[in-house]
Amino acid sequence: MALRLCSLHLLRAKPGFTCRFFSLTAPASQTGNQAVSVLHTPEHNAIKESLRKIIDTEINPYVDQWEKEEQFPAHHVFKILGQAGMLGVNKPTEYGGMGLDFSYSIAIAEELGNIHCGGIPMAIGVQSDMATPALTRFGSDELKRQFLAPTIAGDVVACLGVSESGAGSDVASIKTKAVKKGDDYIINGSKMWITNGCQADWMCLLTNTSDGHPHKNKSLICLPMKTPGVHVAKKIDKMGMKSSDTAQIFFEDVKVPSKYLIGEEGMGFIYQMLQFQEERMWGVANVLTTMQNLIDETVKYTSERRLFNQPLLNNQVVHFRLAELSTEVELLRSLLYRMIGLYIDGNDVTRLASMAKLKAGRLARELSDSCLQFWGGMGFTNEVQISRFYRDSRLLSIGAGADEVMLAIICKYMGTLPSKK
Repeated sequence: MALRLCSLHLLRAKPGFTCRFFSLTAPASQTGNQAVSVLHTPEHNAIKESLRKIIDTEINPYVDQWEKEEQFPAHHVFKILGQAGMLGVNKPTEYGGMGLDFSYSIAIAEELGNIHCGGIPMAIGVQSDMATPALTRFGSDELKRQFLAPTIAGDVVACLGVSESGAGSDVASIKTKAVKKGDDYIINGSKMWITNGCQADWMCLLTNTSDGHPHKNKSLICLPMKTPGVHVAKKIDKMGMKSSDTAQIFFEDVKVPSKYLIGEEGMGFIYQMLQFQEERMWGVANVLTTMQNLIDETVKYTSERRLFNQPLLNNQVVHFRLAELSTEVELLRSLLYRMIGLYIDGNDVTRLASMAKLKAGRLARELSDSCLQFWGGMGFTNEVQISRFYRDSRLLSIGAGADEVMLAIICKYMGTLPSKK
């Protein structure tokens, strides 16, 4: 792939080696005393610059078309990203990754915010950072070579099967069940709101494997989507995220080898909770860039649009509000960077990740509403980015744990959550 920078090859760690940072900031820059963020090193910037070229040439020119078609060609796009090394920066080198730490995934998530819609970045995030963390950490070598390596390469499309029609944020309540029969599992049940579900080649499936405690009876299984008994019932019609295909899927006596189990049986709930932490951090990083871009576009539009013989931006209510929103974005960015620094040094960031995810969803709604208002009638059309973000960003307060779930987690860490009687 011509777009891969030579410097990216230098980033690849030796097999079995994981790069780590031991401070939250890099040395001060030569142009001033301000410390450079750990996410803004030359290595991070090299990856982001390479990815930006792909976005500008291979994705953004086609986004409007894919939004109208309500699906983007995932296999084509993922192959381009895989060849450029963008789908496995923090995955082991022996399976095609770069062996770098999670901060590089966050840098990619930030850069993907430059895509002119929310659906495609979300689909990419599922491929790189939501369907594969548990497989990477706990899967057997055989499983990694069969499922992880081609996912990193972009040869296959992955999806994550957790939510069900009666179990969204309440993951413990899922009903899908896999019963052991000889050397196989027989799976029956269904999954709902599955990103990439219509195009996926395999699913990281969370399913009950026993009748025990709901936090100890679940397992994660690699499920090839062409297995007999897997039925993609429909592509769900959504208010936003149009270019991302979202499916309802049923399983009817689906037989998979028991060796497709990820890690230990009964540990699936814990594995999935670990995956959710990275998913939430990834989602925060991805929306930050988009929000700042929309503030910049709104500044430009309101400076050009005249109202009562002066630029709309000259009204104090406009430029003060945009200043407030820009401040909120930077505060959220600071929380994210602090959290990532702690995370890559091995700390539990569940509380901070919940706070950041809660704030990101609410700020996205607040920002999109305020900016759309300043665009006036033009903001109510489908011709501008702000209206698309207004629809797409609403998912952030629902997916990967609703706002109310984030609040409950925060309360638990504060010691204020009432105990169940």
